[in-house]
Amino acid sequence: MSGSGTRPTVSGLLPVDTTEDVRARGAGVSRQVAVLPVGSFEQHGAFLPLATDTLVACAIAREVAAAYPVHLLPPVTMSCSHEHAAWPGTVSISSVTLHAVVRDIADSLRRSGVDTLVVVNGHGGNYVLGNVVQESAGSGTRMALFPAMEDWETARERAGVETSLLSDMHAGEIETSILLHAHPELVRPGYETSDFLADDRRHLLTLGMSAYTESGVIGRPSMASAGKGKALLAALTESFGAYFSLVTSARLPWEVEDPETGMTETGTTETGTSAVVDRRH
Repeated sequence: MSGSGTRPTVSGLLPVDTTEDVRARGAGVSRQVAVLPVGSFEQHGAFLPLATDTLVACAIAREVAAAYPVHLLPPVTMSCSHEHAAWPGTVSISSVTLHAVVRDIADSLRRSGVDTLVVVNGHGGNYVLGNVVQESAGSGTRMALFPAMEDWETARERAGVETSLLSDMHAGEIETSILLHAHPELVRPGYETSDFLADDRRHLLTLGMSAYTESGVIGRPSMASAGKGKALLAALTESFGAYFSLVTSARLPWEVEDPETGMTETGTTETGTSAVVDRRH
């Protein structure tokens, strides 16, 4: 039995920090922040790899880590891609599993002294990540989800991306531009002639992507460029500054510090019990 030949792989996706690197970085900040890229493994037409969303999330997280003192984590590479099941190669896990994975990562980080986690999401179908962050209030872990739609809109405008966020849904101008900049060797010919628009997708969750596109593309990849990809990442990195300031602030609105103990009470749960986290370490 023979294989299918040499397959390209991507270097640089995994952080190479040692434990001492993490220790030294943490010593210089008031609160340690970890950044977790979450992507997917799903079809992106004939010209972008299945790992596109993971590559995009990693590119954003890598730029953020270069600009801010954060602990960069390796990516979660498979997530909720059920709407792409009609295409071979797509792999999904349940939303329950993804929720559990991210919560377990947050819990593990907290035990090692990192109580703040920012999830960098590269796949729009990972709706459950919003619930994970929503539920973190009062849990002892600060969490944020990045980028928000507003961050993408700002980045789109600054980068000169012409396709609207509504139209640029999948394997379009934005994703192709980021890969042309970050991993041009992985972009195959054909994106120049693969434009397809389907702005009315109201039944997407019921019918899946195959009801709206035969190629798997919804957007205008022909308008992509490496320059736009570079500008998109630069704008998103700048937008992250507001998130970093927020999650490293002395207290969030639901946190109340006890002046006698220096402890932060994170609020009362529905059962009437309160969670207390020692911030002095």
